[in-house]
Amino acid sequence: MIASFLEGFLLGLGAAVPLGPINVLIMSNALRHYGAAVALGAGAMSADITYLLLILLGLFHFMEDPTIRLVMALGGSAFLLYLAWLIFRGRHEPIHLQKIDKAPIFGNWFKGFTLTLLNPYTVIFWLSVSAYIATKKLDAFMTVLGLFTAILGWITLMPLLIHKTKHLFSQRVVTLFSIASASILAFFALGMLWKIFTGA
Repeated sequence: MIASFLEGFLLGLGAAVPLGPINVLIMSNALRHYGAAVALGAGAMSADITYLLLILLGLFHFMEDPTIRLVMALGGSAFLLYLAWLIFRGRHEPIHLQKIDKAPIFGNWFKGFTLTLLNPYTVIFWLSVSAYIATKKLDAFMTVLGLFTAILGWITLMPLLIHKTKHLFSQRVVTLFSIASASILAFFALGMLWKIFTGA
């Protein structure tokens, strides 16, 4: 059981740590609101749980429909571009005057949930995890527990580190970071469209 938990934990780190649209958004939010950043990560994790439950209940077959995948990719790309625009528009917003109690917690949770839910590759990841668990004959509960423990640790500790060290960043650095974040999100959006339309 411990081995299954550890394997799941490593899988969770593998899923959570690489730079992706969710991590970019979490880092961008963490500079201003720790609570908002955690809420965004929690929203993404909620979407992961939703897909995992659908797979366990055998209800993921709708993803095999290419029309549904196309709609999800278009929706996800449009949402990513919209978030990129919001970050770019607020690139000059000062970070040292922000208050955590004003963070739009539910709105950020919804962003993370929607963005992850509209990513057609999220379900592919969870299908791969399911196959991995079955192939290695791991304890499913402990593996999933380890996986979500790693993700939960990442979405709480990573933004905490950024938020606690934000005083080290000048406003110019934050502005440049916002521009870079917006560009990365736009890149992911266009990349998703490219994969859907070219099958690459």
